[in-house]
Amino acid sequence: MTEYDIAVIAGDGIGPEVTREALKVLDTAASIFGFKTRRTAYPFGTEHWLKTQEIFPESAFSEIRGKQAIYLGAIGDPRAPVGLIEYGVIAKMRFELDLYVNLRPVRCYDDRMSPLKGKGPNEIDMVFVRENTEGAYTGSYGFAHKNLPIEVATQVMVYTRVGTERVIRYAFELARSRNKRKKVTMIDKANALRAQDLWTRTFAEVSKEYPDIETDHAYIDAACMWMIKNPEWFDVAVTSNLFGDIITDLGAMIQGGMGIAASANIHPGKLSLFEPIHGSAPKYANQNKACPVAAILAAGMMCDYLGEKAAGSAIENAVVDLVRSGRIKGVNTGDHPTDQVGDMVVAELKKVLAKV
Repeated sequence: MTEYDIAVIAGDGIGPEVTREALKVLDTAASIFGFKTRRTAYPFGTEHWLKTQEIFPESAFSEIRGKQAIYLGAIGDPRAPVGLIEYGVIAKMRFELDLYVNLRPVRCYDDRMSPLKGKGPNEIDMVFVRENTEGAYTGSYGFAHKNLPIEVATQVMVYTRVGTERVIRYAFELARSRNKRKKVTMIDKANALRAQDLWTRTFAEVSKEYPDIETDHAYIDAACMWMIKNPEWFDVAVTSNLFGDIITDLGAMIQGGMGIAASANIHPGKLSLFEPIHGSAPKYANQNKACPVAAILAAGMMCDYLGEKAAGSAIENAVVDLVRSGRIKGVNTGDHPTDQVGDMVVAELKKVLAKV
């Protein structure tokens, strides 16, 4: 029986609660589909930092490098300086493990989940491929004359040909494997951010290798507009780090909310990271109110990435069935007790066992 070695960082706020439910579902899927997981829990997050002043020691990071996947609950707490823990944990893994693809599916499971009139499952089914290691988030910033009236702050956007090409190529391969509309939309702002001409030229060159894939282009402001007006135009979209961070939150809203939005941080074929895209919501911690659906779907994405595709599909299908039947009435905080949702998904998965 195949066993997968997984690092678990439950993190801050609601992270431990949603992680608990995701792992409960993962264990059920593993028992049904015939694999095992060996999990190592790591305490890193704000609480650990407050107690120890330790963010992510190199000894632990070196150990995690030997795992096959990382599962993350949520990071962030107002008791720590803004960005300290996020950059020390999440960004450290993204950059130092070279997790250059941030994969964010946007799929509406039921008409009542979408706030868009007349738009539902048939129209909202897309995947965003966000470049994850370059752009404005590389840490190239500085201040001059700090705290003076003439203070200047700079933040450098960094793009490389290698980084741009590999994520664009991933998007084309994904469009081909999804076998949906077979369309890739490139989202940039090259008319104003002239450095993004590198994206424009690279996209045009790579697209020649994929004659079976339709291409489209939208500036980021127009893309946000079309996401609301005509979401059915999108299949796979590829974009830079900053724009991807923003537009995928818009995507989360049109699919039903942050409580249903999962993501993967991937280096294809290597150790990768899976997480819900919502924050840690400390004010709801330890109240059994947080929706764990996104966390559960992230566990399903992890299964799929590890090669347990049947398990990944079963987890997503269990959620779809629960949403469409109305048994999951919503994915907002307080719609259901956290553990109740986990139990419902487990029960739905067990129905699969009777058919296997």
